[in-house]
Amino acid sequence: METGAVVVAAGMSSRMGDFKPMLSVGTISIAQRVLATLHQAGVNRIVVVTGFRADELERHLARSGAVFLRNENYRTTHMFDSALIGLSYILGKCDRALFTPVDIPLFTTTTLEALLESGAELAAPEYGGRSGHPIMMSSAVIERVLRDSGEGGLHGALTRCGTPMRLIPVSDPGILLDADTPEDYAELLELHNSQLFRPVLDVGIARERKFLDNRVAMLLSLTDETSSVRLACQRMQLSYSAGWNAINLLERELGCAVVERSQGGAHGGRSRLTARGRELLDAYQNYTRALRDTAARLFEENFPELAGKD
Repeated sequence: METGAVVVAAGMSSRMGDFKPMLSVGTISIAQRVLATLHQAGVNRIVVVTGFRADELERHLARSGAVFLRNENYRTTHMFDSALIGLSYILGKCDRALFTPVDIPLFTTTTLEALLESGAELAAPEYGGRSGHPIMMSSAVIERVLRDSGEGGLHGALTRCGTPMRLIPVSDPGILLDADTPEDYAELLELHNSQLFRPVLDVGIARERKFLDNRVAMLLSLTDETSSVRLACQRMQLSYSAGWNAINLLERELGCAVVERSQGGAHGGRSRLTARGRELLDAYQNYTRALRDTAARLFEENFPELAGKD
């Protein structure tokens, strides 16, 4: 079952007085912490919806493996509008999605696993009798949210979606802690465990040079999705020339075409994956998924204290 995630980071951080997504917790930023935890739980398709200081935040997260979409009207709209942008993108690509504002960074992988293993259509974690984030939604729930009037924001839409919210008890106060104010941020820092322990895999395939890794795989996936290498690069904060350099290297090393190009016309050129390109992308995604599952198991076996399993 494919799981996606929507992280809303379009707000102006007016109550904090500083730009929340890039504040540090330990050695990484709030936004990096959220994405790292999602990746650790096996969520690979992550959408970050930006707005205020979008260029800066997208550059900051450029190598995080996320897709960036913008709420250009962030000054006059609410979080629900940003949520719709992300959920609209996820629909049809994933069976379910996790949703969270960027300023709730300390939920744990264990909490995500509890949500994902619950089998619920709509679920939220619960700690101390209070529900928090992330919220998990099935594709059917997302469809109904996208058709909703938006009255009362996302909470109102979920209340009206026709599926009851299932609360999943967790031992994780991080689901409740946000960074709305300097006082909230101080509480986050007090709770924060200065090291986020996890196995980190950078899975690459090389002959004489490395030609395929997670970043190139995302470029291929977005190119096929958008029919445009240029748009794929924009969504990744990758320069157009760097994108084509990566594709050209991949094709040289493989000795076959991976991306089909059609030139010009009234609507401009189009690009899509060849049959060999799709086979390669599918194989790489299956390969990395299996490696991450194995790495997580070996990490728990060899570092039980760091993995929180001791």
